Amino acid sequence: MKSFSLFFAFLFLFSCMSSTQTEVDTLVTNATIYTVNAAFEKATAMAIKDGKILAIGNTDSLLKKYTSKAILDYKGKFIYPGLIDAHCHFYGYGLTLQEVDLRGTKSFEEIITRLKAFQKAKNPAFIVGNGWDQNDWAVKKFPSKTALDAAFPNIPVVLNRIDGHAIVVNSKVLQLAGITAKTKADGGQIELQNGEPTGILIDNPMELVFKIIPKPSRKTQIAALLDAEKVMFDYGLTTVNDAGLDPDIIVLIDSLQQVGKMKINVYAMITANQKNMDLYFKKGIYKTNQLNVRSFKMYGDGALGSRGACMHKPYSDSPKQFGALLSPVPQLKAVAQQIANSPFQLNTHAIGDSANTVLLKIYKEVLTGKKDRRWKIEHAQVIQESDFDYFKLGIIPSVQPTHATSDMYWAGDRLGKDRLKNAYAYKKLLQKAGTIALGTDFPVEEVNPMLTFHAAVARQDVKGFPKNGFQIENALSREETLKGMTLWAAYSNFEENEKGSLEVGKWADFVVFDADLMQVEASQIVKIKPSNTFVKGAKQK
Repeated sequence: MKSFSLFFAFLFLFSCMSSTQTEVDTLVTNATIYTVNAAFEKATAMAIKDGKILAIGNTDSLLKKYTSKAILDYKGKFIYPGLIDAHCHFYGYGLTLQEVDLRGTKSFEEIITRLKAFQKAKNPAFIVGNGWDQNDWAVKKFPSKTALDAAFPNIPVVLNRIDGHAIVVNSKVLQLAGITAKTKADGGQIELQNGEPTGILIDNPMELVFKIIPKPSRKTQIAALLDAEKVMFDYGLTTVNDAGLDPDIIVLIDSLQQVGKMKINVYAMITANQKNMDLYFKKGIYKTNQLNVRSFKMYGDGALGSRGACMHKPYSDSPKQFGALLSPVPQLKAVAQQIANSPFQLNTHAIGDSANTVLLKIYKEVLTGKKDRRWKIEHAQVIQESDFDYFKLGIIPSVQPTHATSDMYWAGDRLGKDRLKNAYAYKKLLQKAGTIALGTDFPVEEVNPMLTFHAAVARQDVKGFPKNGFQIENALSREETLKGMTLWAAYSNFEENEKGSLEVGKWADFVVFDADLMQVEASQIVKIKPSNTFVKGAKQK
């Protein structure tokens, strides 16, 4: 009789405990959770309801308060806020997955081999390839149309350089685009040899070629977005800042998200031409739970690798070249002024020290008296010593750490010793700005955010070169790097109240690793891949 009474007492107690527990969608338990909150605290458990964090804290405590049909016991694995790529070309990367991948090629002969294999497999009417870099070749010179003409005399071929600021094309393309030795090349260059185009075009003249490339079908566009999304989730990315989108692609992204076919969060930078500005000034900022359209992307200059970055003094390895602004200063200022008079953010590509000077001065002038605009300089790659203080004015540097470790082999040749000291100066930029947003610029660099993390903290390539790090004084700490890939990137998007840290009320965007980014040997960082990626509480990987 006594044991019978105890049994009912236990049932009563259990039913009382159960009735006081709150049902949630998911309970994450027994993890090492880096919250990236203001105190950079750790937790071991999270309760998730309707895609948001309902509670975060100790496992035992949360198990007493909450119950769920989905209890995830992570057995000490490491959880971080969902990673944000603060500057990439998400849609463009997706398109490259539909084209010829030329990254890692060691010669132009290898490129021809890849193109022929693609032609045999796909039989295209127009060939587009992406990712060549002459700096990786034994002969570090720009290629020409000669080999392309021999291999593809009748099929148009366009090959984009890794930085997106130079192309090489065959004669068929020059003919279709109407490019001759007399074609104007304002804001760039049409390379000539013996009075004839070599097939190399740098910056603005490339638009003449892009106009004749057949527009991707809607089916190809959708495949590009969905293929790119899968890669993002494989690497733990939950938000991407796409740096330069046209309205039709933004609408397509929104439509795919609205019907649940696309889950990744997108911060869209609208390409800053007059047509697009007029359209979105009328529309206003557009925000959903997955898409944020509140910024424009403008280009100041070209890239360092193709000597298109605009410099105050000539390139050290080419004394007659200064690079170039892609638009006259009055035009850059006029665009900036229009955007300053709107609620939109402006994010401007500036690599050379002269381009940075011009843009920072424009930013200061048009933003005078305007609070909390969070305008960004994208890349902020080479800065004059006297220009660093501009970043104290609320201007955010948005940089890509792998640019430093990709360029370090030849950047000194381009810039010389003195200018190199203030190039890729991420620590110095952070000290001035108080915040820094980190990205990759993929497909210029690899998508993998662990390469970003490693390059930021170790300033080395994946082989550990150089031994003591490239300009190690500008390395970021691991905490700064993680913030740059999460909370600070979210802040740069005006999204710090909804993502970037794992706190009550924010979206349950997070990534799970087997190793601890904060403690693992630096050389091991590049080998880490996520076990799981969650967006709004739903597992995507």
